[in-house]
Amino acid sequence: MSSTPERVAVVTGGSRGIGRAVSTRLAATGFTVVVNHASGTAAAAATVEQIQEAGGRAVAVLADVADEHAVAAMFDRVEADHGGVDVVVHSAGRLALSTIADQDLDVLDALHRTNIRGTFVVAQQAARRLRAGGTFVGMSTSVVGTQFPTYGAYVASKSAVEGMTLILAKELRGRDVTANVVAPGPTATQLFLDGKTQDQIDTLSKVPPLERLGMPEDIAAVVAFLAGPDGHWVNGQTIRANGGMV
Repeated sequence: MSSTPERVAVVTGGSRGIGRAVSTRLAATGFTVVVNHASGTAAAAATVEQIQEAGGRAVAVLADVADEHAVAAMFDRVEADHGGVDVVVHSAGRLALSTIADQDLDVLDALHRTNIRGTFVVAQQAARRLRAGGTFVGMSTSVVGTQFPTYGAYVASKSAVEGMTLILAKELRGRDVTANVVAPGPTATQLFLDGKTQDQIDTLSKVPPLERLGMPEDIAAVVAFLAGPDGHWVNGQTIRANGGMV
């Protein structure tokens, strides 16, 4: 009787926030999860420990997503240790808020290095390595549609994520590999909450018709659907997971 083949997911930015929720959710559905992080070794180790304590399989791997050599080495290691890659979720990202008039261009460059170059580097490796039946999921933001002031630099980067990922879906024709984007609305993560007053948080939580902030687990559930067999007919789409916010 043959054993079930190991299914392997790489989650960038997998140690915190939405990435951590995605890592734990995919592990719970049977994936071996590679928890990528660029810093925060303790957080990555805690994520791996949480998965293992729940009976799942996970390993933490350090790599700057914008460094093509580090990312290629990470995928080399995954293939050597686990035989291949079936799902890549690119959750790593930066957020910096400023009006366009006042935007510090050094901050802009750092944000775009992670959010645009990092997405391109990870998507490039995913395109080269994902096995048949596989999935790439990029991470955008619903602010691409709502266009809140002070999000100019961030939205510029996430618009790029949406554009390149939907092109990737077409370039993967014939491979039985999907590429989609999940675009969360306001979600209760450290990245979102930092620098906001309680009044700002309360106001934003009332914007969706469901009148609450999203939770990381809400977004992880959408990613898990796309990564599983039930979601494999969804391809080349941006899914705005935001409680109905427009």
